[in-house]
Amino acid sequence: MSIDQLERTGVNEMTKPFIYDYTLEELEQWAVENGEPKFRAAQIYDWVYVKRVNDFSEMTNLSKALREKLDDQFQFVTLSEITKFESKDGTVKFLFGLHDDHAIETVIMKHNYGNSVCVTTQVGCRVGCTFCASTLGGLKRNLTAGEIIAQVVRSQQILDERNERVSSIVIMGTGEPFENYDETMKFLRTMIHEKGLNIGQRHITVSTSGIVPNIYKFADEDTQINLAISIHAPNDKLRSKLMPVNRRFPFDDVMESLRYYQGKTGRRITFEYALIGGVNDQPEHAEELAGVLKDMLCHVNLIPVNYVPERKYIRTARKDIFQFQRILADHGVNVTIRREQGHDIAAACGQLRAKHMEKHKEA
Repeated sequence: MSIDQLERTGVNEMTKPFIYDYTLEELEQWAVENGEPKFRAAQIYDWVYVKRVNDFSEMTNLSKALREKLDDQFQFVTLSEITKFESKDGTVKFLFGLHDDHAIETVIMKHNYGNSVCVTTQVGCRVGCTFCASTLGGLKRNLTAGEIIAQVVRSQQILDERNERVSSIVIMGTGEPFENYDETMKFLRTMIHEKGLNIGQRHITVSTSGIVPNIYKFADEDTQINLAISIHAPNDKLRSKLMPVNRRFPFDDVMESLRYYQGKTGRRITFEYALIGGVNDQPEHAEELAGVLKDMLCHVNLIPVNYVPERKYIRTARKDIFQFQRILADHGVNVTIRREQGHDIAAACGQLRAKHMEKHKEA
């Protein structure tokens, strides 16, 4: 990773780049520049992503000189476990410490179809959604692709112990992936690489709050990766109240970019809608949302909002959640209510990190 890349991500305290930050092609270039045959890169890649070692000395089919060279020029991402919570439903949430004393959250969720990992792309978030704990404290820095990758590799190492694998990835943890676009895309390309973790593209979902220029850019990437949009309101005025990012990228512009994405890819879009008691959960909101989405190939995921003490919002009553769902369905909109996971372990994005920051402030 170059100095310019380090500065863009805000990582300026590293002495050596992360091995995870290098694509196979970049490792091939490094090998040739260091007097090694090109195929050595594939061997290194295999040790990193298939055998999943944590130390260059374990790469036993490489010469000692090459292992020492790797150790001299690269480092593995260190994710120190600050906190770990396990839910009754099998969800495991980690608060990991990074090399610069920042902390990030990663979640492993168990489904009947396999294990999903929810990753973080930024330390903090500047989008400012008023119902979300992730934005408390603002944005500290972007993660490098390698720091995002490390969350999946660490999760897979944990699952290796019970002969299971990561079957899907959701980029819905702390941060706005499309404000860290280049590193997020580099992460995605590594995840789907056939010689790496080889996660199927259709088993990966990236979620954005509506960074319009990069929705267009993502549409042109020619991938099969799923796109989700945090919408949370059916109109410009209410969305601006809930999501300050809407003032930068207004509702109509977001919808126009999504129609471009759909026209270009033909893929279904998931709309995430957090239901907040008395704010955006009334029948008229459901009717208006149905009107906005009537011509789109989409799925609406209704999310009963998690209680965040600093935000003061309340959850929508159960009967009102079902009424909202019924109205959308009656208009022909594909809609489900998100299955809650990890509710007993503060699994909402940013909650563990917020508590950690508060403790450090008090110390």
